Amino acid sequence: MDLRGDVHLLVWVTAAVVLLSMLLFSTLPFLTDYFRKWKIMRPIPGVGPNYPLVGDALHLKPNGGDFFVQIIEYTELLRNLPLIKLWLGPMPFLIVYHAETVEPILSTSKHMDKSFAYKFLHPWLGLGLLTSTGEKWRSRRKMITPTFHFAILSEFLEVMNEQSYVLVEKLKDQAGKGSFNCFMDVTLCALDIICETAMGRKIQAQSNSDSEYVKTIYEMSDMIHRRQKMPWLWPDFVYSRLRAGKRHAKNLKILHSFTDQTILERAEELKRNKAKAKHDDSDTESKKPKKRSAFLDMLLNATDDAGNTMSHMDIREEVDTFMFEGHDTTAAALNWSLFLLGSHPEVQEKVHKELDDNFGKSDRPLTMDDLKKLRYLEAVIKEALRIFPSVPFFGRTTTEECTIRGFKIPKDVNVVIVPYALHRDPEYFPEPEEFRPERFLPENASGRNPYAYIPFSAGLRNCIGQRFALMEEKVVLAAILRNFTVKACQKREDLCLLGELILRPQDGMWIELQNR
Repeated sequence: MDLRGDVHLLVWVTAAVVLLSMLLFSTLPFLTDYFRKWKIMRPIPGVGPNYPLVGDALHLKPNGGDFFVQIIEYTELLRNLPLIKLWLGPMPFLIVYHAETVEPILSTSKHMDKSFAYKFLHPWLGLGLLTSTGEKWRSRRKMITPTFHFAILSEFLEVMNEQSYVLVEKLKDQAGKGSFNCFMDVTLCALDIICETAMGRKIQAQSNSDSEYVKTIYEMSDMIHRRQKMPWLWPDFVYSRLRAGKRHAKNLKILHSFTDQTILERAEELKRNKAKAKHDDSDTESKKPKKRSAFLDMLLNATDDAGNTMSHMDIREEVDTFMFEGHDTTAAALNWSLFLLGSHPEVQEKVHKELDDNFGKSDRPLTMDDLKKLRYLEAVIKEALRIFPSVPFFGRTTTEECTIRGFKIPKDVNVVIVPYALHRDPEYFPEPEEFRPERFLPENASGRNPYAYIPFSAGLRNCIGQRFALMEEKVVLAAILRNFTVKACQKREDLCLLGELILRPQDGMWIELQNR
């Protein structure tokens, strides 16, 4: 009898039992939570047969663009359903696209946490307004809101006029020469505007699109999009060891170094100016040209209720957030507006008339009073954002159990709100695929459910920069349309939409320009 062999066997069996027990106990809470959610959400309509742990993964398209198109197809096919359930592996998602189902999520202060996908923005943006939650978000929002006051926004009009002029001069080289892709021209203009207004720093992206900072911003955005839709890249310990992860780290260093340097230089400049102001008399100061403000200046001076200022890291989070959110979304809206105007000459003619009535043949810059008068142009922009919202979907997480349209929703479920589908509800927008700016004239928009149209989200966590964005879009479009007639070279049915963080045309935006 081999006692030594029996002892070894007993040791191995015991070790195996212990390991299996540890594995069971570590996964038991997850499995318990998973099956609890599965049971609660079972009555919610889904998109097809889903299986335990695998969920709907077997019939969902893995490619990001195809996935967006598939979700839109589901919302069209299941338009009469109040909401749709999806399981991506063991993770539950709700797709909502009706004003009545969106409102319970966005109108409350409870479900304000962003969904899982936003975690991949944290390395770049930290926990700023876009990504933070709870008390940090509330305190930060309260501190930053005054920087978007109407009087302060008016100071940025000069930058918008200047950069629009640069864009128009570039576009003059294309006028009368056939079709060209305007997407990047418009995007670089938006990037120049946000960089100077956010940081007070000119990067001259329109004349130097090869600059390291410009290229890094676009590469970083693409890397985040790619990682979000590839689960095998989600674990940090895996991603950091891959070539893409190392490139990501290098890009982070470039972006953060640029912002850090700008903050330090601006802070030192403010200190010098304050010190000098104490020694200069008021008459001398009044003769000096007024320095152009930037969001960064206001952040450096912002305080909370207790009088505390923002730390360097706090400021960097917000400046990086402005840079990320403040150009891509606006650029997309401008491009879609040009496409729709170029596809509907009768609408473009009305815009031209409104501009001619206000400016005649003058090439003077726009004023704040001019912007108030451009009501039809504003309606055009809003209708373009209805048909092609810059952010086609965004996510929240339920922070407690709730009920939506009679269905019980567990805590910690990802809710995907789809403005692209929401804006096509025929109850609020008859013949939703038709481009009709008149929908947004005041007499036609009054009384509409405020959650039926949310290009800038809605509720407490709506976009803090929406007035800035609309103002910029009016300035840039007015500059283009005062100089050119636009013709779209693509048809709606031929467009291939890329619905990732931003809604873009896959093959660019091709137009023709004629001088007016």
